[in-house]
Amino acid sequence: MENQYGSDFITIEDNDGVEYELEIVSTLEYNGASYLAAMPTSEELEPEILYFRVEEDAQGDLLAFIDDESELEAVETLFMEVFFAEDTAE
Repeated sequence: MENQYGSDFITIEDNDGVEYELEIVSTLEYNGASYLAAMPTSEELEPEILYFRVEEDAQGDLLAFIDDESELEAVETLFMEVFFAEDTAE
């Protein structure tokens, strides 16, 4: 995801009502669905990449954790290809 003006950030809320800010690392399309890779900005959380499927409801876009292991593996592999391609292009 190329953004010449800085990073994109989103705030998500967990089931307990706790909000977390995430930095969007990249997005991609796979099998007709949109996916997003993001990292927590808080130093309290592990600095790991989180993967979400973007779903739509009546109120707009919704981020869903990917429960299916094979779907998650495929999406993670695709994102890694994008990340490594960006590294070699620089």
